[in-house]
Amino acid sequence: MKDGENVTQERNEEYGSIVDVPGVKVGQAQDEAALTGCTVLVMENGAVCGVDVRGSAPGTRETDLLHPTHLVEQVHAICLSGGSAYGLDAASGVMRWLEERCIGFDVGVGVVPIVPAAVLFDLSVGSAKVRPDQQMGYRAARQASTHPVKQGNVGAGTGATVGKLAGMRHAMKGGLGSASRRLPNGLVVGAIVAVNAVGEVRDPATGRVLAGVRDEHGQIRDILSLMIEQGSSPVRPGTNTTIAVVASNANFTKAQANKVAQMAHDGLARTIFPIHTMHDGDTIFAAATGGADASVDLVGTLSAEVLAEAVVNAILAAETAGGIPAYRDLRPQA
Repeated sequence: MKDGENVTQERNEEYGSIVDVPGVKVGQAQDEAALTGCTVLVMENGAVCGVDVRGSAPGTRETDLLHPTHLVEQVHAICLSGGSAYGLDAASGVMRWLEERCIGFDVGVGVVPIVPAAVLFDLSVGSAKVRPDQQMGYRAARQASTHPVKQGNVGAGTGATVGKLAGMRHAMKGGLGSASRRLPNGLVVGAIVAVNAVGEVRDPATGRVLAGVRDEHGQIRDILSLMIEQGSSPVRPGTNTTIAVVASNANFTKAQANKVAQMAHDGLARTIFPIHTMHDGDTIFAAATGGADASVDLVGTLSAEVLAEAVVNAILAAETAGGIPAYRDLRPQA
């Protein structure tokens, strides 16, 4: 069987990553012992941004200002983090890094970097006392580059897990994934996602369940049958969440970016079942760096496609951690 690094490299070559979008850099930092981390997208020249929250237990920061009627037109970075609400602190470190470079919204006496953020719950793996903080956010921002995005147990996906409807001991490893699509006219659409769903993950091309709830023999159970059988889940509400960013180089307004964020959720619906539950805080940001003319319908449709690819990439690149097995450990040896 191919090792994780080779699998990730091959899929990067085939599917690309969000840094293929002009104006987008990605940096990541993690604590591999505590199993948590953060992923930062830096747009030094700014990007129009929208957001759509579908899960019932979100943890977010600076999302209100993304409404089309609100003042600020561009963001300078987006932070995806583990650590539940504690992890929102990582965005302050990103702000500090940007301020040191005079990147931000000009307020006359200085700049205020605009850094929306969303978090997922990973406190039940690794150490619950170690969470992404300002130092980790600063480090991730400092490392931001256009190098292909590392996937799997990195950044916000370090402690991510999926298939938790029967409790953590039956769960499987989630992770971070990315993908992109280039069109001949110069339009580029990309996605990055930290997959930490309460539900299972399916390959939309085949319908095969890649990661989900394991039974006592390590086999993946039918999740709908399980839900009907158990009636209620032992998982506490708000202890999961899949968070993502889709980006393009389209010339969009905030209203258009918000619509793209809405449409991008279809990518989660194609790969994660169930999705947008009371246990999740699923949130998608949509960023547009400008430079290419494209319709909202096209970019929204492509965003859902590349986000679905990124979710699958996250599961295929994930590695066993904290005693939680990954897809590659359960599939037949090649």
